[in-house]
Amino acid sequence: MKYTTLPNTDIKVSKICLGTMTMGIMSNEKESIPIMDTAVEQGVNFFDTAELYPVPFSLEKYGESERIIGRWIKAKNNRKDLVIATKIVGPLPFVEGIREPIDFSKKSLDHALHKSLKNLQTDYVDLYQLHWPDRNCNFFGPLGYTHKEDEAWEDTFQETLQQLEVYVKEGKIKSIGVSNESPFGLMRYAEEARKGNLKISTTQNPYSLLNRKDEIGLTEVLHREDIGYLAYSPLGFGQLSGKYLNNPKPENARVTLFPNYKRYHNEQSFKATRAYNEIAEKYDISLTQLALAFVNQQPFMTSNIIGCTSVDQLKENIGSIDVVLTEEILKEIEQVHIKFPNPAP
Repeated sequence: MKYTTLPNTDIKVSKICLGTMTMGIMSNEKESIPIMDTAVEQGVNFFDTAELYPVPFSLEKYGESERIIGRWIKAKNNRKDLVIATKIVGPLPFVEGIREPIDFSKKSLDHALHKSLKNLQTDYVDLYQLHWPDRNCNFFGPLGYTHKEDEAWEDTFQETLQQLEVYVKEGKIKSIGVSNESPFGLMRYAEEARKGNLKISTTQNPYSLLNRKDEIGLTEVLHREDIGYLAYSPLGFGQLSGKYLNNPKPENARVTLFPNYKRYHNEQSFKATRAYNEIAEKYDISLTQLALAFVNQQPFMTSNIIGCTSVDQLKENIGSIDVVLTEEILKEIEQVHIKFPNPAP
C-alpha cells in the first residue's frame, strides 16, 4: 500500500480508501466483515462512510453502514489504527424525514454528528464532510451550471465553519472536508476558513475515466489552496469494470438491482468504455485496474475511494495501487478522452 497525508493535518491515510456506501444493502453485515478485515490486511487504514448510507437511501436503513462499521470496530478494538471519514447530508429531496431542518445549521450539525459518533461507537471522527452543497449545483448529470432566479439560498459558509470549529476544539472531529463541491463552493469555504483557525482538508467528488470535469476548474483550486481530493465512483458504478459490456444485466450488479443508477450507462459512456477496454487488453491489464490506476496517478489525488461487495473485487481494486500506467498508455487514454469527453458527468 502507498500512503499520503490529509492536507493541513498530520493524519496518514492509504491511497486506497474503502467506501462503504453499499454496506447494509448490497452486502449485509456478515458479508461486510471479511471485506473490512481484508482491506486492513492489505494496508488500507482509511474508511469512508456517511449518515446517509447505505444507498439507495431509506429511512429504515438510515445510518446502517455506520452502525456496521461501529460494531466491527468495537469487536476488533482497532479504532486507533483507522482513519474514519463520515458526512452530514445536505438538503436533498429524497432524505426527508431524517430531521428538520435538513441543512448545515447548528441544530442539524449537532444532530448528525452525534448520531454518527454513536453509530460508529467512537468519540471522534478523523474527517467530517459536508455531503452536499446547500444550494443549486451542477452534479449528477449536467456539465454546465444553470442558475435558478427563485432559489431560496442563504450564504451560510462562515456560520457553518464556525460551528465545525467548535467540534474541532471539543475533539469530536479532527479535520473538515466537503463533498460534491464546485470551484465556487470550494473557494468560498477556503476563503472563509482563512478568517478563522480552520483549513479545508479535502473535497470528495466523483472522478473517473468517464467523468473528468473537475480537471477543468477545480484542480487549480486544489493545488493553490492545498486541498486534497478524494475520488468516488472511480469505476462509474461498475461500468469501468467492463461487466456491462457483454451483459447489460449481470446478476447482483448495482445497476441491475437499482436501474435508476444509470448515468454511466448512456451510449457515449459505453463507446468510451469499449475504447478504454481495448487499451487495457492491448497492454494485458484488466479494465478495472486501468481505470483505477489512472485515478491513483493523478497529481491532485489524495485517496481513491473504492467500493465492493466481495473480497475478490476488493483485492483486484486494491491491487491497482501497484499498477503504473506508462506515458504511452496515458497518451492513448487521452485520445479516447478527446473523442468522448466526460460522457457521464
